[in-house]
Amino acid sequence: MVINPGLAFSAPAAAGPATSGREPVLGGTLRQKAVWVDEAVCIGCRYCANVAANTFVVEPDWGRSRAIRQDGDSTERIQEAIDTCPVDCIHWVSYEQLPELEEQSRQQELLPLGLPTPARPRRTLPRAGGAVAP
Repeated sequence: MVINPGLAFSAPAAAGPATSGREPVLGGTLRQKAVWVDEAVCIGCRYCANVAANTFVVEPDWGRSRAIRQDGDSTERIQEAIDTCPVDCIHWVSYEQLPELEEQSRQQELLPLGLPTPARPRRTLPRAGGAVAP
């Protein structure tokens, strides 16, 4: 029996499930709620970004967590990240609320976390192996 390898390129592909364009990239169904981080409350602990790394990232300039993808992780994984937050700054909200919440966030004045401020001067520690002043 002779097999013609050209058939692989001329045969029609099997039809997949119909897509609407609203499915999350990683599979599953679209959630009823969106995840949102209140950056004014966030302390930059990075727990959420460690648990659900496809959904949360710590913003480099401000040091606070931010939801970057609504479909990045499973609902269970995102809920686990919410449960690990020590200051309860991550919330489930309706998709319709997101634009208003993002606008409120843009109007808030935030100071970068972890950087010295006039009220909290930078602490200098002695170098390892160096002499410590009496």
